Amino acid sequence: MAQGEQQPLVSVVVVNYHGADDTITCLRALADHDYAELELICVENTPGSADAARIREAVPGARVIEAGRNTGFAGGCNLGARHAKGTVVAFLNNDARPAPGWVSAAVAELRSQPRVAAVASKVLDWDGTGTDFVDGGLTWFGMGYKRHAGSPLADVPAAEHEVAKDVLFGTGSALFVRASVFAELGGFDERFFMFYEDVDLGWRLNLRGWRVRYVPESLTYHRHHGTMTSVDAPETGRETFLLERNALAALYKNLADETLARALPAALALAVRRATARGDLDATQLDLEKGVGPIESGDVAIPRTTLAGILAIDQFVELLPSLAASRAVEQAARVRTDADLLPLLRKALEPAYPLPRYLAAHDILVEAFGIEKAFGQRRKILVITGDALTERMAGPAIRAWNIALALSAEHDVHLVTTNPLATPPPAPFRVSAGKRHELEAPIVWADVVVLQGHVLELAPSLKKQHSGKIVVADLYDPMHLELLEQGKGVADDKRAADLVGVTKVLDAQLERGDFFLCASERQRHFWLGHLAALGRLSPRLYDADPTTQSLLAVVPFGLSPEAPARTGPGLRSALGIGGTDHVVIWAGGVYSWFDPLTLVRAIDELRRRRGDVRLVFLGMKHPNPEVAEMDIGARTIRLADSLGLTDKHVYFNEQWVPYQERQNWLLDANCGVTTHYEHVETTFAFRTRVLDYLWAGLPIVTTDGDSFADLVRAEKLGVVVPAEDAGALADALEKSLYDEEFAAGCVERIAAVAQRYAWPEALKPLVEFCRDPRPAADRLPGSADLVTTPAVRGRAMLRRDTDLIREYLADGGPSELARRVGGRVIKVARQRMRRG
Repeated sequence: MAQGEQQPLVSVVVVNYHGADDTITCLRALADHDYAELELICVENTPGSADAARIREAVPGARVIEAGRNTGFAGGCNLGARHAKGTVVAFLNNDARPAPGWVSAAVAELRSQPRVAAVASKVLDWDGTGTDFVDGGLTWFGMGYKRHAGSPLADVPAAEHEVAKDVLFGTGSALFVRASVFAELGGFDERFFMFYEDVDLGWRLNLRGWRVRYVPESLTYHRHHGTMTSVDAPETGRETFLLERNALAALYKNLADETLARALPAALALAVRRATARGDLDATQLDLEKGVGPIESGDVAIPRTTLAGILAIDQFVELLPSLAASRAVEQAARVRTDADLLPLLRKALEPAYPLPRYLAAHDILVEAFGIEKAFGQRRKILVITGDALTERMAGPAIRAWNIALALSAEHDVHLVTTNPLATPPPAPFRVSAGKRHELEAPIVWADVVVLQGHVLELAPSLKKQHSGKIVVADLYDPMHLELLEQGKGVADDKRAADLVGVTKVLDAQLERGDFFLCASERQRHFWLGHLAALGRLSPRLYDADPTTQSLLAVVPFGLSPEAPARTGPGLRSALGIGGTDHVVIWAGGVYSWFDPLTLVRAIDELRRRRGDVRLVFLGMKHPNPEVAEMDIGARTIRLADSLGLTDKHVYFNEQWVPYQERQNWLLDANCGVTTHYEHVETTFAFRTRVLDYLWAGLPIVTTDGDSFADLVRAEKLGVVVPAEDAGALADALEKSLYDEEFAAGCVERIAAVAQRYAWPEALKPLVEFCRDPRPAADRLPGSADLVTTPAVRGRAMLRRDTDLIREYLADGGPSELARRVGGRVIKVARQRMRRG
């Protein structure tokens, strides 16, 4: 941390229960700690004792809060946190002492990593030679444990304790948590009383998308169970009871439905076997198969270690009604799957207890209930498009289809269209159509939702900032820029209203999304500006990733990784074009932001030099009936008719070519063309038809101004011409069609470039995100500023007001002063009215 940099206030909570000597030693060490902004809070959990007075006298700088009863470690920590003023709350056992840098190392991590909610300290034994906490693990039956605990530090691999890493949980004996997040989650679960409340908290943090980070530089020393051994003994069974009960409670609250259905019955059975094995109880003593002897009806002695396990199950059942309510909250808020957290469990199938009868039962239950499969559930991803899913798909549907296909290799994918036209080809994933009211069920099912266009407006539950769903917004189509062109000819007021509506749709996506896709670097710059204008490029987001690549990624429209192979007749057969004619293909629709008119005029000019030139428009009628026909198509046909070109040199295919057959038409062409006007839509457009030209190996002729024009020019894939220049366009077409050496060079270079745009390559950023999806850093529940500007009071406030008066008088004299003062009075009055 830079010298002089303002630091967040850290409130350290220490809970005392019959341990005043240890507590005073701990608090004194904190009072002398090297971090300046510390608030010391001691929660006195010992009712009716003199400990509180002793602690106040010994450490006057500490604030002592008397609970009035023993609220347990969980309740004591929560009580302290409720009284804390810091933006970071630290929990330290009273039998622990901090090393220099304990606080500053944790604070540095929290400030540099906005996605980290909690920092787990490195904890060694009192003399620093033994391991207490350097990593956390969790068994499939819910028991959290400290990996390497009790081992000499020298025997633990350096990589296990000297390197920072993500963990499922940190030990409550030395743990830092953002105060806002701790409050958001309701703190520790007080039903646990003590033991595993830290496991449960870390588990819940991870499920909600936060990270828990082990930071070895944040070091403490701990006299393990120093307090516990002074008030209880292992042979009482009380600790075992709490461990067993709390493990089941944590399991029940935090596992997903599918995993819990397998794990809970097995965990209950294993808890019974653990209890009988721990007490070395003869589990067959009541079995009639052993024979009938003298009648014995007296009590059977049961070791406390066995009784503890049985009573734990009994009390777990007692807690189930309240746990069920907590479970509903956690499952609704989770954004991470059990499979996501599996690496943090470390060795989930570890049996944990070296008892022969217990080990045998563990293996039986793991096999019988399919526990290995339980934690390997595939993530559920919903892809929603508003476009028609048919054999004749257009751009948005093609993109959604390939997104679903790419993600289905690793996840369970459901592709839904809100379009009434849905007769899709066979797919290795689920495909369906749904109206607005039918979207809720698939949304509830999904972990991640990928959406396009206006879809978010049809799914109001997704708009909620903390809906428990990760939202990926596909922004490859800047709809509002298209509408500027498309809306020409519409009444001015309606055109303006339509533009406002579409912009609001996009704003809603940009405000809600956790991850965004765009089609090019040009678009990325455009959308970054949009995000900045909306306030999404906050310090929290920037600190999490200054590159913003983890928020907004370039995912261009792609093409098939397989080279096109003819499967039937193409355009020559369908339209009666000769085998030696030179064909220019316009692949895709004719929309008002394109310039087919200049192209038709160029063909008219070229056919006077080259009588065998042919131009084919691949599809004039959009396959989505909700896409209105645009005037430009009719104007293009009229122009071709007037020049005598229709069905001689210019051909219009009325029906959209089926997606699975388009290669047959492309392979009949010699050159691909796209022409457009010079305007803002062009600047940020991504002409997907050009990808078909790359796929089919066709030299490309394109108007300048968009990202593909940059690509064609840089990679020498064809010819780039100025907008609305029919002569230059005719010359470019002639060169691409008739200069065989030039065309061959273009085709060779196109083959290399096309590989970069294959769907698997293009979709890599999305595939990577979906392997580890998390909410955007500014959308994590409980996010808040760590360092805030202190309120101005006393003399500082007087100096500030005096300076302001001088400034107002210098700027505008008494009238300016009166205006400013009047405005301030009104503002204060309104604030008081709101508070009242």
